[in-house]
Amino acid sequence: MASSSGNPDPEVRKDAVWNRWVIFSPARAKRPSDFKSKSPTDPNPNQQCPFCIGHEHECAPEIFRVPPRDPDWKIRVIQNLYPALSRTLPEPQHAPSGSLQTGFGFHDVVIETPVHPVQLCDLPPPEIGRVFLAYTERIQQLASHKSIQYVQVFKNHGASAGASMSHSHSQMMALPIIPPTVSARLASMKDHFDQTGKCFICEIQREDLLIDSSTNFFSLVPFAATFPFEIWIIPRFHSAHFHELDAEKAVELGALLKLMLRKMSLQLNNPPFNYMIHTSPLHSNGSELAYTHWFIQIVPQLIGIAGFELGTGCYINPVFPEDAAKVLREVKVPESG
Repeated sequence: MASSSGNPDPEVRKDAVWNRWVIFSPARAKRPSDFKSKSPTDPNPNQQCPFCIGHEHECAPEIFRVPPRDPDWKIRVIQNLYPALSRTLPEPQHAPSGSLQTGFGFHDVVIETPVHPVQLCDLPPPEIGRVFLAYTERIQQLASHKSIQYVQVFKNHGASAGASMSHSHSQMMALPIIPPTVSARLASMKDHFDQTGKCFICEIQREDLLIDSSTNFFSLVPFAATFPFEIWIIPRFHSAHFHELDAEKAVELGALLKLMLRKMSLQLNNPPFNYMIHTSPLHSNGSELAYTHWFIQIVPQLIGIAGFELGTGCYINPVFPEDAAKVLREVKVPESG
């Protein structure tokens, strides 16, 4: 198979965001347009579960809901029933040192809709925007804890993407450390800024990688995409912290995310996927804010990670980003979708 970029040979590309290498090996794969998921995302779409409206008593304690105190809620933010970190441990008084500290932190769930069969991409943009604003409200609450260094927002959709509940939801983990991939991203961004005086993400847009755009955001397949059909949604204007997103831009972001999820679903047969919001540490200093730029990474689960990737930290992607971007650009989404 030849890449539409005119180069059928393997390439090794540098991922300048995380400072790692990705091998593009199209000879290992079928045509980009032939990629389809074989994993069902929800074998029981009409079941009732603790996340459904009327089952609130079956959940872990609620943190807040939208609208507030409304029995006919649209979004609920609750504690995770099986948290990876404990909010009941004493909060550390100082930044961690050495190789051991208590597992203090927060692990929350954002229930994105009260109705079980409804998925995030089914919601209209203003309601997806409200989900984003629920994230920002909770991040602002968590920022009051001096020991919380970083908040990771993520969504697992489909069992093979790590979702244990099929009801549409996402999660937030507030950590007392800055995770290593975040540190690597910050260091790589700083190197680029020190060399050029510019934010790397601000300059990342490229016509052959672009999928779609709006006034304040654009979506693309990154130049060194780790996974086939990986998508990033990026603020057009420099912004370091996701939780500074305002209500108007949240709706616009909701529209672009909906479009990307619909395109991905139509082209790839509704694949399981993950999305992650990559933002800045909560207590970043002024100099860090100049080179950090938040974005959303969407990864459809189409291939597995095996021994080579685990052993080297390098990934093999069978689809050139330019080809993936072209395929996604050309997906026609029905107006009613």
